[in-house]
Amino acid sequence: MESNSRQHGGMTNMRAVLVGRFGGPETLDVTEVPLPEPGPGQVRIKVAAAAVNPVDLFTRAGQVPIDPDTLPVGLGWDAAGSIDAVGAGVSGLAGGDAVIAFEDHLTKPLGPYAEYLVVDADAVAPAPRTVDATAAATLPLNATTAAQALDLADLPSGSTLLIAGAAGAVGGYAVQLAAARGLRVVALAGAGDEADVRAWGAEMFVPRSDDIAPAVRATFPDGVDAALDTVYQPADVLGAVRNGGVYINLTPPASPVATERGIRALDQIVHRDSALLAELSRLVDAGRLTLRVAETFPLAEVAAAHELAGKSGVRGRVVLIP
Repeated sequence: MESNSRQHGGMTNMRAVLVGRFGGPETLDVTEVPLPEPGPGQVRIKVAAAAVNPVDLFTRAGQVPIDPDTLPVGLGWDAAGSIDAVGAGVSGLAGGDAVIAFEDHLTKPLGPYAEYLVVDADAVAPAPRTVDATAAATLPLNATTAAQALDLADLPSGSTLLIAGAAGAVGGYAVQLAAARGLRVVALAGAGDEADVRAWGAEMFVPRSDDIAPAVRATFPDGVDAALDTVYQPADVLGAVRNGGVYINLTPPASPVATERGIRALDQIVHRDSALLAELSRLVDAGRLTLRVAETFPLAEVAAAHELAGKSGVRGRVVLIP
């Protein structure tokens, strides 16, 4: 059933995407579910846009630690929209407020792939005023991940940082945020991405087809102070890091990354932070963060959205419009 849900007019159901069984995009179900009600400390958001992230594809495929007995589960981490209802004890948020939300629970009965979303108030921040909801939906997970990874690296201004996957969604934000912190960014990406990453603030560019360590050390003989690996290629990246440097992995493996030469390997696990999310929103309005949308799909075409999002070379995020 494809009817649109509304808070008023007696509508009590909404459409949402659920993972009922693990598999390919064709397994995704768009179904009617009861309209969720916000509890104490929660808000309900009328979703205008929800980004499609790699973790959503991994969840659908059964490649994340989710017990099959918990199915069906909802999908999505990013949403943009407006406050529709407010639970008891919530302050600072009111009906009609334009917001972005970061749902950081891996397993959830309903996620942002829905017409309405209930989240804790501390997962919400004001939406950027200078972009539409479609673009705003690409910000929460990826920019928060990039910012928290840079916090984990804790590099002083003037330090050198290699970002692997610098043209990707997380990598692109990392380049911009790192440059704003005064870091000297070495961007590793596809040859066709050089203009973009340099425009975002990268000082040096290395095509991913190159032998990474020698290419980096040709400019920085001792190696870079740290590497932020958004694509998990430690065997290639670690050789570019100086003795005693830092390697940050955004896709924690089953076993720790083996390092040598005193290099510290740190795994970044993203977590929601409404104050940080609000600051990232302000940076968008200040023109200091670029948001990229690859393509939009209606909620009913979620399978096609996942097909596109799973292809290599896609720049920006695929976004669902409920």
